[in-house]
Amino acid sequence: MNYYVTGNEYVALPTIRETDGAIESLSFLHMGAKGMIEMCGTPENPLLKPFLQINQKDIPLKGLKWRRIHHWLPTFTATLGEMEVEGLVLAPVGERGFGYRLKVRNRGTGADLRLGLRGNWSQTKHSINESKPIEVGKNLYPSGWNHCFVMDLRPDLSLFAFAPIYTERPDQCPIQSDFEKAGQEIHFCLEQSVFVATGETCEICVWFGLGFEEVAAATSAKEMLRQGFDRELEKTCGWLAERERTVGDSRLDEILNVNLFFSFFFGGGKTLDTEEFVLVTSRSPRYYVSAAYWDRDSLLWSFPAILLADPDTAAEMLRYVFTRQIRNVGIHSRYIDGTLLEPGFELDELCAPVIALFRYVEHTGNTAILRKQWITDGLEQILKRLRTMRHKEIALYETFLQPTDDLRVHPYLTYDNVLVWYSLRKLAMYYPEYADLEAEAELVREAIGAHCIKEKDGQKMFAWSVDLTGNWDIYDEPPGSLLLLPYYGFCSQNDAVWRHTVEIIRRRDYPYSFADCPIAEIGCPHAPHPWVLSISNSLLSGRKESAGKHLALCKLDNGIACESVDEYTGESTTGDAFATCAGFLAYAIDTAFAGKKKKEVANCVN
Repeated sequence: MNYYVTGNEYVALPTIRETDGAIESLSFLHMGAKGMIEMCGTPENPLLKPFLQINQKDIPLKGLKWRRIHHWLPTFTATLGEMEVEGLVLAPVGERGFGYRLKVRNRGTGADLRLGLRGNWSQTKHSINESKPIEVGKNLYPSGWNHCFVMDLRPDLSLFAFAPIYTERPDQCPIQSDFEKAGQEIHFCLEQSVFVATGETCEICVWFGLGFEEVAAATSAKEMLRQGFDRELEKTCGWLAERERTVGDSRLDEILNVNLFFSFFFGGGKTLDTEEFVLVTSRSPRYYVSAAYWDRDSLLWSFPAILLADPDTAAEMLRYVFTRQIRNVGIHSRYIDGTLLEPGFELDELCAPVIALFRYVEHTGNTAILRKQWITDGLEQILKRLRTMRHKEIALYETFLQPTDDLRVHPYLTYDNVLVWYSLRKLAMYYPEYADLEAEAELVREAIGAHCIKEKDGQKMFAWSVDLTGNWDIYDEPPGSLLLLPYYGFCSQNDAVWRHTVEIIRRRDYPYSFADCPIAEIGCPHAPHPWVLSISNSLLSGRKESAGKHLALCKLDNGIACESVDEYTGESTTGDAFATCAGFLAYAIDTAFAGKKKKEVANCVN
């Protein structure tokens, strides 16, 4: 099953079916639940499904042709006999909800049409990596707030409410609603019956609002209704157009922007209950570790793309990390409220906030942020934890988990220590009180040279990890690759040691090189196929032509970044809907091919 996705700060629609335009589920972030809540239908009776009848005969919606307006808003067209059908799902920026508009144009003889949306709220799930049902009864009741009906979930107090609206004047509107509760499911239908003459068009538009309880949900929908579909569409298209990028190649532009917006809206969002901005690996339950926070994922992968598109949101990301998430910085994964989810120290994650901070400063020129109390306090906490990971005599820092989150083989990873070197240098550069860290950074560089460079086939190469007693390994991981050492400025792409390292991990006798395959990118045991992150790494390490060819062979997750792809077909093999990876892919394409704001390019042409 292929899916389209869309969403905004509050609502995510991760499962819009390509086959029939049905929406299987929606999800939203909830601070009180420490993660994500999903409203779901069933495969046979999804949460929302458009339908059409012509002269009392059901006409299946099939043969849909899809496109994305501004690379984000999914819309379809279909020719069904003499009828042309168009559908558009819109989650307007800044709104707590979304709309679904259906249009039908009659190209034949006059006919009686019945069109609308059927709904089925079958199950509610709580998602943090795993999705589990919330076994609480649903409620359904008419409401004067929306002249329609409201559905909600109340374990005791309200958890959330969901409400449609299509008019403020039901007595003057041809659309009708029908709703019932059957056992533990809520079924509803919003439809319009009309005679459509030759050449005429009819449409139905329904808005769906989310809120903490009845009034908030109903009025959220009403606000969008009052604004009007065209105005909400224009506002959202304008917002997207301001942030679209171009590298001068329509195929690459599509991949870049789809993944940029997916990372923006599915790698973070606002919680329904507290309206706090939070970061997550993905707001899609299709990603296997969704709705939780990783320093590395959000800050090393997603952050650079968000910074390109919207520096204000990037600043919001930093505030969240340096406040909500800082007390457990560097620990494997956390809930969205900052409390510990999975234990285990990761050195790359400890460095990630520092790297993101200075990336922001150098991109925006905003050095004032460096003196914010929450920044300086956070840096002190990072440095305090970093000192505990240093070898007593040698300037190398250990980790417990590798960038895949898997257990290390040896404690001192070359890539991780390059991140330490990079972070210490930046701190010394921007903070006079940390000037002594320049000397420590140089000691780290020297220690990497003395202990992390080994010999293979008579030539020097970077080891993946060492234990300082003579043991080392040849290995690489796309989430934290040796390919990126020039990207972080540790060496040049002409460095002989680095070039030999790349040669070793790319040649056919290295088990995860996939050197003889159409998509010859690096994998690892965590996912033994070429990684999308490896394509990104290649784009950033001087191999844009080959990486671009590999990318052209990738179907991904219907155009959206996944963890790994089949080395022959390019189909997703693991990690669908990987929002933070999507950001890194977008950033890597933009960087490798000299991306610019699309609107600026268009203005220059005009």
